[in-house]
Amino acid sequence: MTERRAILSGSTFEEQIGYARAVVHGDWVHVSGTTGFDYTTMTISDDVVEQAEQCLRNIGAALAEAGCDFADVVRVRYLLPDRNDFEPCWPVLRRCFGDVRPAATMLVCGLADPRMKIEIEVYAQRPAR
Repeated sequence: MTERRAILSGSTFEEQIGYARAVVHGDWVHVSGTTGFDYTTMTISDDVVEQAEQCLRNIGAALAEAGCDFADVVRVRYLLPDRNDFEPCWPVLRRCFGDVRPAATMLVCGLADPRMKIEIEVYAQRPAR
């Protein structure tokens, strides 16, 4: 039987909406759209670059709990309400993904909370055990 395990971050959104930060299904890790909230304090910066950094910290923690890291990411999606906010984030994103080169898409769309300036979703394949 294929392993299926939910990974929770402690975000109040997970309980309120009914989802997991990530789901491990066999060798695959599906990380939900993750915003720049610091889940320990449920605060968010006004700065898009700081939000991107926090998104990646949140994603990194979920990947680690799943038994992998950014090197295992095969797909990333960036969602931003303002396309002009994307380029300032590139150096932060490149630090995690520059050597990995996952397939990537950036979408301009509304996010659930007007304080959110970026949301990032990733898919990773865990290394062979």
